Amino acid sequence: MAKEELDEKDLNKEAETAEDIKDEQNPEEETQDNRSEEEKTAEAEAQAKDEELSDFEKLEIELAESKDKFLRLYSEFENFRRRNAKERLELVKTASEEVISDLLPVMDDFERAEKSFEDQSENDGLKEGFSLIKNKFEKTLSNKGLKAMDNEPGIEFDPEIHEAITKIPAPDEKLKGKVVDVVEKGYLLNDKVIRFAKVVIGE
Repeated sequence: MAKEELDEKDLNKEAETAEDIKDEQNPEEETQDNRSEEEKTAEAEAQAKDEELSDFEKLEIELAESKDKFLRLYSEFENFRRRNAKERLELVKTASEEVISDLLPVMDDFERAEKSFEDQSENDGLKEGFSLIKNKFEKTLSNKGLKAMDNEPGIEFDPEIHEAITKIPAPDEKLKGKVVDVVEKGYLLNDKVIRFAKVVIGE
């Protein structure tokens, strides 16, 4: 009986010793656990901050993209508006091009008739009346934007406005490669060529 009591006392003593050891170790474990929790909290806060910053950056990117799209759309619209206005203006300027082009042969007939009157001394009244009609016709077409090209012999040949129908030996060295004669006058309508001048080139 005494032996059993001693054994029980030894066991209790060992248990108390183990608990004391455990108690001595627990503060360090609790400290480690506490540090771990603090680190976890800090990490969670940092992650939340990163996520918040990421959302803000996303909004900034979306705003920049929307602004870029708006600027592109506005630029395209402005280009379309200017191009459309320019086309309308050109259309208004050249709306009568077909009619005026059909009247150019009449202008040629007036000029040929006027030259024929130069050789006649009689019928001065008829000549004067004819000149008035021709001048009025020319003025009407001029008000619509028609302009005769410079067709004087000796000017430089310009393929942009001249059409060379033939070449002849130049009567003068200065006329080589230049316009020697104008067979048919050229005309511009609001600075647009509606008929090329048919010319003879010296060589």
